[in-house]
Amino acid sequence: MKLHRESKGTITVATILFIILGALAIYFLEMWSLVIILPLLVIYSLVFWFFRVPNREILDHKENVIAPVDGKVVMIKEVEEDEFIKGKAIQVSIFMSPLNVHICRYPVSGNVIYKKYHPGKYLVAWHEKSSTENERTTVAVESLTNHKVVFRQIAGYVARRIVFYCNEGDTAKAGHEFGFIKFGSRMDVFLPLDTEIVCKIGDITKGGLDVIARMKDE
Repeated sequence: MKLHRESKGTITVATILFIILGALAIYFLEMWSLVIILPLLVIYSLVFWFFRVPNREILDHKENVIAPVDGKVVMIKEVEEDEFIKGKAIQVSIFMSPLNVHICRYPVSGNVIYKKYHPGKYLVAWHEKSSTENERTTVAVESLTNHKVVFRQIAGYVARRIVFYCNEGDTAKAGHEFGFIKFGSRMDVFLPLDTEIVCKIGDITKGGLDVIARMKDE
């Protein structure tokens, strides 16, 4: 199983803790040490599972808006996007549980024209205000269909580390990685009002594969 590059520090700490706690359990509990070691082994295995990198065949897209993450669609609504678009947009929000793959992918192809990191709170990721009050990053892409698409990584109550690798001027390719969020979190995508939304609330998405919307080619 391939592991994400962001796993190195977390797995190193988890390995050290597993060895120390396992050794202490064997020393003090002897035959009863399995009561401690087995749950620790499950948690240790989940750390590796969290940082897995699935092998996915990413296709080329123009009009299609691709799910940026694995998760569950929890919101589709018309909103005011005040940071970059400064006007009305359709917001599609996808919530990731700690068990989902947490690679963040470009939802559209085009050119990166804006990026910004915002420190903030750690409200639960499904809270509506988390989009504007939590720690987050905002990225905007000028799509191949000549639309401005904004997407936002949002830290949740558990997630305390957001990573994004893109820079202004970079080429964005729909479905390809631009960042990572550790543990439970959320991603919002803000689309033009005339976008055809093909997903619905409750849908389970696979990042880089599932089409969530289609934009008109201008």
